[in-house]
Amino acid sequence: MEKNNLMKPHEIREKTLDEVKNDLLSARGNLRNLKFRIVTSQLDRTSMIRQVKSEVARLKTIIREHELGIRMLAVSQPKADVEGKA
Repeated sequence: MEKNNLMKPHEIREKTLDEVKNDLLSARGNLRNLKFRIVTSQLDRTSMIRQVKSEVARLKTIIREHELGIRMLAVSQPKADVEGKA
């Protein structure tokens, strides 16, 4: 059986906003793929759809909390200048 690799909310909040948005796009793509596989009878574990839906909702909720200022995500670190000037 496959290991449950869903992230906990506190693990998601340690990421930057861009990373969370990329995770959301990835989860949506995964959900689309799972839905296609269930229609073509290639998906054995239909419970995976519910898990991925929950992951999408969790990511959207955390992004919204960040937008409203309820709980902030990690701040991205400024990149050091190539010439050595920081």
